Amino acid sequence: MRRMHTSPDNSAPADDQVGQLVLDNLQTAVVVIDAELRVTYLNQAAEVLLGASARQLRGQPLESLLHVPGLPAMLTETLQRQQPVLQHDLPFAPPGGPAKRLDCWLTPLDATGSHRLVLEIAATGPLGDAQRESQLLAQQEANRLMLRGLAHEIKNPLGGLRGAAQLLERELADPDLTEFTQIIIGEADRLKHLVDRMLSSELAPEMARVSVHEVLERVRTLVGADLPPDIRIDCDYDPSLPDLWADREQLIQAFLNLVRNAVQAVDEAGCRPGRVLLRTRVRRRVTIAGRHHRLLVQVDVIDNGPGVPEHLREQIFHPLITGRPTGTGLGLSIAQSLISRHEGCINFHSEPGNTVFSVLLPIAGEHR
Repeated sequence: MRRMHTSPDNSAPADDQVGQLVLDNLQTAVVVIDAELRVTYLNQAAEVLLGASARQLRGQPLESLLHVPGLPAMLTETLQRQQPVLQHDLPFAPPGGPAKRLDCWLTPLDATGSHRLVLEIAATGPLGDAQRESQLLAQQEANRLMLRGLAHEIKNPLGGLRGAAQLLERELADPDLTEFTQIIIGEADRLKHLVDRMLSSELAPEMARVSVHEVLERVRTLVGADLPPDIRIDCDYDPSLPDLWADREQLIQAFLNLVRNAVQAVDEAGCRPGRVLLRTRVRRRVTIAGRHHRLLVQVDVIDNGPGVPEHLREQIFHPLITGRPTGTGLGLSIAQSLISRHEGCINFHSEPGNTVFSVLLPIAGEHR
């Protein structure tokens, strides 16, 4: 935990610490730029807007981070005239997210003598995420009832699948091949346990501290065992992420569905070379289902496939809705249901060549 400077009576934060706390709790993004138009400071709202941490962004040219039409002219005008400039309703496409409209203020810091500028950014919408989240949450109860019915049908073949794998393992002459039968047996056992949980009355996750990266690497191993040629699964992990408070098996199933969907979408569209990227980042101050979370993990599953068809976007998380000829329409519905049990949600942004499914999950203990 960061140590805070206190006043002489050790009872309250010093003024500079209070100022920092105020800036980091603003909903407006604040960025300070030096005379060379490089970022020297940004608050937490700016980190969220730009999709990276302050450590990564400091020293970077602002124009390479914030692609907003009209911004270069604002910078030039403010530096030349040393007067504030305001622009309304500027379009902006954040990294891995839907387009937004921004209001931007640029103000020179005259008192510093260093020709620094303060950029304030407020999103004016439309964002769409809140409305989509409300619709998705309304579906969850109906989805769960349907999934419980499907779970009965899924459970029956698992015993036969496991038994067949055990018989096959006994007949294999090459001991190295038993690795694959063990995967079949292990996955059958995991799915049986998962289905048993889906059929239980409480449907509550078995919560424990879980590393999201360990979960994602397990998923990469499972999907990688049958990966089509010329398709790869890459990762871009934030190593500083703390653990989640989650059910490991349910998270594996949720991310397995998302990653397999991405691989299949790329493969069936014939996109070569195909790429699926797993990216993890910290998100701050997000409200999900009326509950405010100070810190969350965001996991993005990104693929370079053709994208979600426009006519399916409002229904993509409904059971039996799919845009793929060989799809069942169950993967995303199950994933959304499992993530919602962890007080999280799944959103998506899609365009040809760049589809992003973003999973938001509270960090262990952040609201406890």
